[in-house]
Amino acid sequence: MSGASILVVDDDPDMQDVMALTLEAGDYRVCRASNGQEALERVEECTPDLILLDMRMPVMDGWAFAAELRRRYGHRIPIVVCTAAEDAQRRAREVGAMGCLSKPFELEEMLHLVESVLPRRCERASQHP
Repeated sequence: MSGASILVVDDDPDMQDVMALTLEAGDYRVCRASNGQEALERVEECTPDLILLDMRMPVMDGWAFAAELRRRYGHRIPIVVCTAAEDAQRRAREVGAMGCLSKPFELEEMLHLVESVLPRRCERASQHP
């Protein structure tokens, strides 16, 4: 799946850079945000196919962002939680995420998870023209 748009939401600029460069090398389009409030603005601007979401951020954390995203858009945009918080799987369940990555994670692991989530979304979209 090339050309899909992915929103990377993380308050660590180095983590954002590494994730974005890896995704761009994999032929994905990348938008970035440093907190949940910025991320809501980016959703309007770049209409992402997937959101990679850190949970602990200033201004608006991942929980508040996910709640507002679901309120505005329902479950149309899948979320993958990327967090250093203990029990990443539980954090992912709390926000209805399609998957999770525990920091630190391998970049190949991130790409594999992105590829596994995006085709399911495209199959659903192609079934409803």
